[in-house]
Amino acid sequence: MTVMSALARLAGTVAPLTRGMTLGVRGCCIDADGRVFLVRHSYMPGWYLPGGGIERRETAIEALGRELREEGGIVLDGEPTLFGIYYNQRRMRDHVLVYVSRRFGRPNPPRYPNREIAEAGFFDPASLPDDSTPATRRRLAEILAGEAADPFW
Repeated sequence: MTVMSALARLAGTVAPLTRGMTLGVRGCCIDADGRVFLVRHSYMPGWYLPGGGIERRETAIEALGRELREEGGIVLDGEPTLFGIYYNQRRMRDHVLVYVSRRFGRPNPPRYPNREIAEAGFFDPASLPDDSTPATRRRLAEILAGEAADPFW
């Protein structure tokens, strides 16, 4: 287990006890070819929709914009659509807001790997990376295929 992985697990364990309810955002960015942008973090396994926690004095849209810029160099071009709000059962008081955007640019993609993101890219939803997380796969099925929404992350 890497140091970053151990720190991420520790933070995930301590945060619910010290922060009360946590709120995060994830962005489903779909390009003109119908591909979705996913990231693989350096500190935990699997491919995810980009996103992270909402900081104090930050709106959900501001957090989404910050996370998309940091993780993917993505800049939103217009308001994203709130798709759903999900409860993360693995973290006692954690909720995730998922937004969808088809209007964005990527003028300055970060160099990978970096301290947070090991890899990133656009993927055809029919051929996602094998280790895409179950929650990522469920959200994409809901967004792209109209499957019934599951309220749990």
